[in-house]
Amino acid sequence: VLKLFKLLHRTRKEVFKNDTRALEAARQKINEEFRNNQDETAEEKIKELLEVASDVEVILRTSVIQAVHTDSNKI
Repeated sequence: VLKLFKLLHRTRKEVFKNDTRALEAARQKINEEFRNNQDETAEEKIKELLEVASDVEVILRTSVIQAVHTDSNKI
C-alpha cells in the first residue's frame, strides 16, 4: 500500500510539474482517498482499492497532457 501511495505522488509530481494548483489538488485527493480507506480490513476491498489506485496511476502517466501557452494563439 505504501509503495503505491509513494508511486502516485511521484507520478503526480511528474505529470503536473510546474502547475502548483494541480499539484496541490492531486496531493490532497491522493491523501484524502488513502486516509478515507485506512481502516479497511476486508482483503477483497483492499485488493479492489489497490487496483483502482494502480489504474489511476497508469491513467495519469499515459493520458494527462499539460499544455503551455507560448503565444496568444499557440499552445
